[in-house]
Amino acid sequence: MASGFEVAVGVGVIWSLAYFRAKLPIWAATLAVLWWYLAGANPWLTVLGYLLLIAVFTPLLVPNIRRHYLIQPIFHLFARILPSVSQTEREALEAGTVWWDAQLFTGAPDWEQLLDYPKPVLSRDEQAFLDGPVEELCRRIDDWQITEELRDLPPELWTFIKENGFFGLIIPKQYGGLGFSALANSAVVMKIASRSITTAVTVMVPNSLGPAELLLHYGSKEQKEHYLPRLASGEEIPAFALTGPEAGSDAAAMPDTGIVCKGSYQGKEVLGIRLNWRKRYITLGPVATVLGLAFKLYDPEHLLGNNEDLGITCALIPTQTEGVSIGRRHFPLNLAFQNGPNEGKDVFIPIDFIIGGPAQAGKGWGMLMESLAAGRGISLPALSTGGGKLVSQAVGAYARVREQFKLPIGRFEGVEEVLARIAGYTYSMDAARALTCGAIDQGEKPSVITAIIKYHLTERMRQVVNDGMDILGGSGISMGPSNFLGRIYQAIPISITVEGANILTRNLIIYGQGAIRCHPYVLKEMDAAARIDQGDAALHDFDIAFRGHVVHVLSNVARALFLGLTGAYFVRAPSGPGRRYFQRLSRMSSALTLASDTAMAVLGGSLKRRERLSARLGDVLSQLYLASAVLKRFEDEGRKAADIPLMQWACEEHLFQMQESLDKFLRNFPVKPIAWVLRLLIFPLGRHSAGPNDRLLQKVAGLLLAPSPSRERLIQGIFTPLADHEALAVLEQAMAQVIETEELGKRLRTAVKAGELEAADEEQLIRDAEAKAIINSDEAAALLKARELRLQVIAVDDFSAQLK
Repeated sequence: MASGFEVAVGVGVIWSLAYFRAKLPIWAATLAVLWWYLAGANPWLTVLGYLLLIAVFTPLLVPNIRRHYLIQPIFHLFARILPSVSQTEREALEAGTVWWDAQLFTGAPDWEQLLDYPKPVLSRDEQAFLDGPVEELCRRIDDWQITEELRDLPPELWTFIKENGFFGLIIPKQYGGLGFSALANSAVVMKIASRSITTAVTVMVPNSLGPAELLLHYGSKEQKEHYLPRLASGEEIPAFALTGPEAGSDAAAMPDTGIVCKGSYQGKEVLGIRLNWRKRYITLGPVATVLGLAFKLYDPEHLLGNNEDLGITCALIPTQTEGVSIGRRHFPLNLAFQNGPNEGKDVFIPIDFIIGGPAQAGKGWGMLMESLAAGRGISLPALSTGGGKLVSQAVGAYARVREQFKLPIGRFEGVEEVLARIAGYTYSMDAARALTCGAIDQGEKPSVITAIIKYHLTERMRQVVNDGMDILGGSGISMGPSNFLGRIYQAIPISITVEGANILTRNLIIYGQGAIRCHPYVLKEMDAAARIDQGDAALHDFDIAFRGHVVHVLSNVARALFLGLTGAYFVRAPSGPGRRYFQRLSRMSSALTLASDTAMAVLGGSLKRRERLSARLGDVLSQLYLASAVLKRFEDEGRKAADIPLMQWACEEHLFQMQESLDKFLRNFPVKPIAWVLRLLIFPLGRHSAGPNDRLLQKVAGLLLAPSPSRERLIQGIFTPLADHEALAVLEQAMAQVIETEELGKRLRTAVKAGELEAADEEQLIRDAEAKAIINSDEAAALLKARELRLQVIAVDDFSAQLK
């Protein structure tokens, strides 16, 4: 019999084979040596063991035997249980690229690879545009006038936006555009959003999913040369019509149709399309001069080919075309950006109006998915981050200036907790925004990642703005020119709804795409199963993928348990203040991959319908990405010591959220014995993350309560007005003045306690202290200035009783 030590050696060897993902020949050779060692001098036991190893590994190592007797039955079973995937679903799955998200699904992310990605930076021209035209645009904006009085941008702002190329941020210079990077596009939207949501939406839509984006990637040479210069100069105002009354998030269900036929256009008979559609929620739709339209194209007379149902197609339609109806408006939560319905009745267009020409007929869904894969990673995350930075700056200053019970409200522990969440979420949002834009600028179209940051950054903006409103209280709910948060609060559900409703994005898209696209083997297995009619070729591909998948699962079983037992202390990770977080994220990556593989194996196609289970796994993937972005930002910025609390708070929060999502997944997994085994592997010593502690909360909250380089880095990139009548300018002045006179205020309170001064209202107390030489005249003036500014900050707008 083998001793306890020998058994331990054997277990260690088997664990090592799994952990390090050994290939089958190495398994066979190692187990043969191990059995010889364990069997000792017993020849019968040695022979029996070797016979067993031969019986097990022969069918595994001999390709013809393995494929015929083992892989083929599994292959056919896999093909039967595989959920049906429609053509539109397949195009959505195949849209874009995988990037760092694929590493997060390996169970062993290569952190050096993440840190080796270039740090996203703006070019000199891009920074000059932000410091020049963007700064000037923000200075000219009067958001109260826009939203309350005009219900539109004033004509001079429309002119300024057009003349300065704001509609051509993404259009190459050769067509008259600015040719900016995704990072610059994001930075422009973020800065404007900190000033006016209406203006930001007006600028961001032509540079997001719209005709310019589609033309750049799919347009014909003639279309590019005609439209792109006109779009860049603002001569044409674009809109893209996708959403309709009966097809919102399920855009593939649109009832809008086009029929290929011959007709008359500008006095000539041409081959074309007769269109009928009804769309709504189309931003810039009421003022658009050219409409990008998505519709289902049919060819009943086979004028283009043999197929009658060609599929979703995208075309460009001048809005002056006969039969097009635009101009009516929606008012999304009473914001003033141009948004409205449009429709077309018996609209005839030449076939060349299809984006890319007739050869692109029926390829519109793929175009849209590819464009969304990049587009939704830029505009809405930028708008959300701008909102977070504004709240961090303004509400932090307000919490320092506003006093209750003779104490700044920012010093109350309840308010500190909220301030810490505002700062931590903003730090995380900005990190994810920059990292994702950097990926897009490197040529990636990371569809899963852009879904992640669209969902999570808009949700974090919702939380941050709500937190800001809680701290502001009456100042936040009283609308008027000095209310800097009310309009953003109104706009929150708009961001939540557009470019894929957030409920849909979380429950169907993030994990639905992520589990297949990012997993190293699942998509390969699915592709092989879809080609089952190809016989041996498909079986060969499935064999390779399936064997890799088995090794992958065994590795993550070993990794999850080992990392859970050791706290991941032995995982290789970059050195520095973030080291422990890299290690803990490796543990959660392994846990996610193990839970995901188990769920797909046990639940099969039904996992697609179990949205709550899959959403929780998607949450883990999302938090892994956001935490990765935080660490990447911290490293890229040179490991600033003052920013360590922000990095720690964000990582602790992301790790806690991952743990809670996995716990809910395990508690609700329908096959309880498997759930118990998974829990033992993932949490062998119980749950390990408690989230940010109170001491860390206090440190992070304190960063918002006083000017510092760390605070400046956190809010960098937004517009800070300087005019004395501006609420934000007054806030910054007030915070500086309050901090400057803080010691003087303590001196007065000490004098009152000592009986040197009688208690009185603040102004009288200052006068009395000056009269008694407790403070000098300059100090009295500084205290009176602080009081004046504080009163300005806490004042709210009021109006005539006769409201119009």
